[in-house]
Amino acid sequence: MDELMRGRVYGADHDDPDPGPRPGRQYRELVAGPLDGLLLDVTDWTGAQLREGAALSTEIGAFGPGGHALYLPRPTDPRRWDWDGDTP
Repeated sequence: MDELMRGRVYGADHDDPDPGPRPGRQYRELVAGPLDGLLLDVTDWTGAQLREGAALSTEIGAFGPGGHALYLPRPTDPRRWDWDGDTP
């Protein structure tokens, strides 16, 4: 888990002097795709939401501004979510 605590959190403000994870929060590491290496704060997510994954807003995906990157939990390690493509 220590390696997960080093990254930048998805959605953190670009001007934030400490964009990393916060104590007491739960995170998933995003793997591959446009958000590779970021951490997603899932602290208040339900079990169903954690199983479904997420479509995360990003301007750097295949569809540019307004697009989303799809991430799904890795079956062998649900702490890591793998990129599953981009969508408008």
